[in-house]
Amino acid sequence: MYYIVYMVRYVEDIVKRIGKGLIPQDIFLHINNAFTAIDVTKDLSLFDIKQLKMSKETNRIYYRLCKRKYRAIFYVENDNIMIVALDKREDIYRKWQ
Repeated sequence: MYYIVYMVRYVEDIVKRIGKGLIPQDIFLHINNAFTAIDVTKDLSLFDIKQLKMSKETNRIYYRLCKRKYRAIFYVENDNIMIVALDKREDIYRKWQ
């Protein structure tokens, strides 16, 4: 019997910021739990998720996940969830674009 495991992956910058305490642990846990649920169910409608735009260079569709004052920007590739930005609402869009 084979099991296929999908992954939730964070860019290195997010992991460093969590380690330094720049992103609160409870916020990270809420966001990570949401992404884990999405990974298991493959249902983006479970949470406050909005499609942002499609990258013309990479042909990826980016999404935004809201949890309290924080936003996570991510895309789905080969059934893996790739989180590319995680920050407060007022800072995320300036850093991401």
